[in-house]
Amino acid sequence: SGADNPPVRRVAIFGGTHGNELSGVFLVKHWQENGAEIQRTGMEVKPFLANPRAVKKCTRYIDCDLNRVFDPENLGRTVVEDIPYEVRRAQEINQIFGPKGSDDAYDLIIDLHNTTSNMGGTLILESSRDDFTIQMVHYIKNALAPERCPVLLIEHPSLKYATTRSVAKHLVGKYEK
Repeated sequence: SGADNPPVRRVAIFGGTHGNELSGVFLVKHWQENGAEIQRTGMEVKPFLANPRAVKKCTRYIDCDLNRVFDPENLGRTVVEDIPYEVRRAQEINQIFGPKGSDDAYDLIIDLHNTTSNMGGTLILESSRDDFTIQMVHYIKNALAPERCPVLLIEHPSLKYATTRSVAKHLVGKYEK
């Protein structure tokens, strides 16, 4: 990594952004008990259950989709009694792992999801201009070969994503069938 690319030191692995997507929930709970499996020298790797209330109810969300509320409007909302649970949770996540767009934000968030479509293990990228995530995806694809690992680029020229993982400097979504 060059001078303009500081090393990745703080990584979070999120599960349960959607409470009914159980692969990430099981993995995060497993790693919370067996943290040595994901620790690496010179790095802090934190497994994190993103939406515990939805996980408890095994439902996608409580009030609104947590994976859509990490925009400045919701992150800046005043906390009042009737604020949606996921908006309050997004603010908490932004405090712990952000603030979004700041130098203090975590270097990388990997957000684990499930899907009902038969796409196998798939990596989702939101930017083709992030050298770190491109190289990481390349590494993962090689490590999994000969298993297929499609990469889906959902880059949009003007849309700023409000996903849970967008709090970090680098972001990757991992979807499993």
